Amino acid sequence: MPLERLKQKLTKEVMWIYVLKLLQQRPMYGYEIKAQIEKNFGWSPATITSYVVLYKLESGGYVTTEVRDDEAGKMKRKYYLLTKEGKALLDEGKTFIRQVLDIIQQDE
Repeated sequence: MPLERLKQKLTKEVMWIYVLKLLQQRPMYGYEIKAQIEKNFGWSPATITSYVVLYKLESGGYVTTEVRDDEAGKMKRKYYLLTKEGKALLDEGKTFIRQVLDIIQQDE
């Protein structure tokens, strides 16, 4: 079905833009990112997919990590933080999406 394929292409296949958007708000740890995608954007990525995307973003220099104590101070967690390169990529991605929408919405 074309609509289902479009939804998959605009969510799971470009998950990086959702991750960067969340990290623009504040640093988060991996599982928290997965949960926030579901809460804020209405779809749920696979846990392993979340970590694959985070690894690729980190290796590309778009996010960095730091180990922090959790809120309760009981355990250490790896938090992901947006870099200036990540912010620039997010801005470029949003601009591209706006341009596509503008083209699609012409002559309405």
